[in-house]
Amino acid sequence: MKRSGILNAALAGQLARLGHTDQVLVCDSGMPIPPGVDVVDLAFVPGVPSFADVLDGLLNELVVEGAVAAGEVAEANPACAVLLEERLPGLEHVPHEELKRLSREVKLAVRTGEARPYANVILRCGVYF
Repeated sequence: MKRSGILNAALAGQLARLGHTDQVLVCDSGMPIPPGVDVVDLAFVPGVPSFADVLDGLLNELVVEGAVAAGEVAEANPACAVLLEERLPGLEHVPHEELKRLSREVKLAVRTGEARPYANVILRCGVYF
């Protein structure tokens, strides 16, 4: 049995399969997930687990070399905007419609129970060496 890190077997397995430049969508419970994208749905009830908790868990497991979020987050969900800026230096912003288009290219989507708008980010995997 694992002692630490991500304990969800489906999520841990999917993360282990990621390689350099693969992308992961971490999203709120309302984000449309494109057909054909592998999904690990962690949503339980509204707000659980939170976007912040899931993002932090993923950032402890992954090497991230870039990230993209919707520009609308700054006005619609300022707390999430601050969280993203603190956790992801160099974060790129695009319109939400563009983020949805970009999400068609992700290898994995991780759906949280977050129930506040625009709590979505695409992470681009880096390498540890």
